[in-house]
Amino acid sequence: MDLHRVSGWSMLAGLALLPGLAVAAGKCERLVVTGSPDAPPYLWQDPQNPKQLVGASADLLQHVAAELGIKVELLYAGKRAQALDEVRSGRMDMLADAPLMAGELQSLDYIHPPLLENDYLVWTRKDSPLVYNDVQDLHGHAGALSEKSRMTSAFGTFAEQQLTLSRTANLTQAFQKLLLGEVEFVLAGRYSGMAMAQTLGMANDLIARAQPVDKPGLYLAVSHNSACNDPWLRGQLAKKMTELPASGLTETVLQRNIERWNAQQKQSVSTPKQ
Repeated sequence: MDLHRVSGWSMLAGLALLPGLAVAAGKCERLVVTGSPDAPPYLWQDPQNPKQLVGASADLLQHVAAELGIKVELLYAGKRAQALDEVRSGRMDMLADAPLMAGELQSLDYIHPPLLENDYLVWTRKDSPLVYNDVQDLHGHAGALSEKSRMTSAFGTFAEQQLTLSRTANLTQAFQKLLLGEVEFVLAGRYSGMAMAQTLGMANDLIARAQPVDKPGLYLAVSHNSACNDPWLRGQLAKKMTELPASGLTETVLQRNIERWNAQQKQSVSTPKQ
């Protein structure tokens, strides 16, 4: 046997493996992710472990990351603005629920399509005489909107100019105003509205009209300053985001997290304070 030939083939085989090894070595194995801490059923602080964020966005991201062989930690980083600052700086790698904002493109790479679409619906009392077929029917009627709502910029401009909307600190206050008859409608997300109506015991008193007025996306957004931000990660995440809607998993995960949120609220009410 020609030892020189064998060693030559061994060297060639080793060189052929190097690109693959380089990719494996460069692949990000752990992502530190954050987002809004008060946006059920998408994301909220885990009452059992307040350092962690749980919710539909967390579950879907964990599912996708597991398929890519990446470990993900969903951590609380403060209010929404603080979470954004942590990701901008690169101290955390990614936001799990970023609204698409042109001003953030200089610091974040948005993964398209979005992880979730947050349909905003018109919520009214069940006995409301309001005739609603499209958003033009809301002209001249008093409505409410939580300050935490994140509409598309186009609809936000339209609402500001064309609708009569009072801003409330949160969705709870908006729904309370609706039930008291202080406003005729509330603009709220399909699933966030569902979760809050059930939590407040208003599910039998309120109704969501079927036609969305706005459909902002909740995007995965990777920091430009993240060591994990590379073409492989962005490409794989985009591929998974494209596959998610057809999987049927999204609806299941959202419903499960509405139940989870409500169970936690009931538990916190029934648990005596020490």
